[in-house]
Amino acid sequence: MLPQSQIGAGFSDPVFQSQAAFRALLAALSEPGTRQVMTSPVTPPQGLEAATAIALLALADYETPIWLTPALRDGPAGAWLRFHCGATLIENPADAAFAVIDGATDAPLLSTFSIGTDQFPDRSTTVIVQCAGLEGGRSVTLSGPGIADTRLVAPDGLRSGFWAEVAANAELYPLGVDLVLSHGNTIIGLPRSTQIASPEHASPEMLETY
Repeated sequence: MLPQSQIGAGFSDPVFQSQAAFRALLAALSEPGTRQVMTSPVTPPQGLEAATAIALLALADYETPIWLTPALRDGPAGAWLRFHCGATLIENPADAAFAVIDGATDAPLLSTFSIGTDQFPDRSTTVIVQCAGLEGGRSVTLSGPGIADTRLVAPDGLRSGFWAEVAANAELYPLGVDLVLSHGNTIIGLPRSTQIASPEHASPEMLETY
């Protein structure tokens, strides 16, 4: 574990900054596909996007099981989360309340995580997917609750088959994982209720700016 002196800063005003982060997350998940900025200043550890770090600071505590890749869990990211959140970092992804994955890697699949139960669908995993960018990639069309008609998104740096996984996850509704795409200090929410249409080959000019 890193010495405390080498662990970057977390929230300077935990109550106010947690509330601001939670509002951004709520907006992202209630308006799927819109880009929301996480404004709280933190010093994220190596391996975590700023928005990922802020989201976990706002949502996690000592009772929250978090799944990270072994490289993140055993490195600065794991030490940072243990120090600032007191969070339990677990090895079994199916037991996670929150998980962080690299969208470009082949594993783990979204189906690896908990989809909740019929009695407790809210006990599914929220998966934070770190991306190379939230625009400039292959575009897909979103529809469903929180979207007036349809909405285009084009995050960059996602593995082949990712959108097929998201579509399969939506078919499980009201079960399924909720997704937060993260890059820099910005997020896009994709709750389990969001439907994924066949990918569109839209130009960047066709994408709405939020």
